[in-house]
Amino acid sequence: MVSIGSSELILNPDGSIYHLHLSPGELARDIIVVGDPGRVPVISAYFDSIELKRQNREIVTHTGSIGNKRISVLSTGMGTDNIDIVLNEIDAIFNIDLQSRTPKQQHTPLNIIRLGTSGALQEDIEVDSMAASTHGIGLDGMLYYYRDAGTVIDPQLTDAFIEQTSWNNQFPRPYVVAASERLLGLIAHDFKQGLTATAPGFYGPQGRVLRLPPRHSDLNQALTNFNADGKRIINFEMETSALYGLGKLLGHQTLTVCAIIANRISQTYSKDYKKTIVKLIETLLQRMESL
Repeated sequence: MVSIGSSELILNPDGSIYHLHLSPGELARDIIVVGDPGRVPVISAYFDSIELKRQNREIVTHTGSIGNKRISVLSTGMGTDNIDIVLNEIDAIFNIDLQSRTPKQQHTPLNIIRLGTSGALQEDIEVDSMAASTHGIGLDGMLYYYRDAGTVIDPQLTDAFIEQTSWNNQFPRPYVVAASERLLGLIAHDFKQGLTATAPGFYGPQGRVLRLPPRHSDLNQALTNFNADGKRIINFEMETSALYGLGKLLGHQTLTVCAIIANRISQTYSKDYKKTIVKLIETLLQRMESL
């Protein structure tokens, strides 16, 4: 088996993987990913014990246990480009022999759950509720850089989205990927559920107007109006499509759950979103015991 070149699989002098600064054995197979590095210690405060704390750039990792359940929580920073780095390196730690630089013959599947905050795109999705993404709609084009992207993309939902939103052909082609049905049922059966639009930015790509007018001035309304056999878009954020797409390509179970801290339609914002995040953290950790 041909080894992976040192320019492709970059390791630090101590043998850890480049961006995460983690080595085999330092991550649990059940992983929570968050955007904000400051949210990592908020979650790990619930651990009964912490065996590892590591930080490199915006990536903070804590690994510990709640009872007999070993869990890692790791910050990714914002955006699908960061998810591309983090997901590939998490997978490499488990599924590539870093010494010989060759893929392992036996694949190790992981449970990777993103815990985030989000803005609702439907008026009936209340501020301070908890939502789960049945699908991620990538508006960033990132997944198409991978040869086998078509094997995990839902072509019917993708085509329906392009048609119903009159998608500008100067934008990247969207892609739609489903969540893990297993994780959705175990973790988020009683959450608000629907499709999640993943934007490659916070302002123009999400229809916000400051000094620069967006090209698609009716983007939010187009997303709100989308409906394919009862499937609708419930929220906007910046990571889910990449998590779902790369997760499926790499053979892992992935799910996004979000605290709804704003409603873009009613233009309302949570008065105390931290309480909602705490409720989401406690619910997620309790339900992860069944994984």
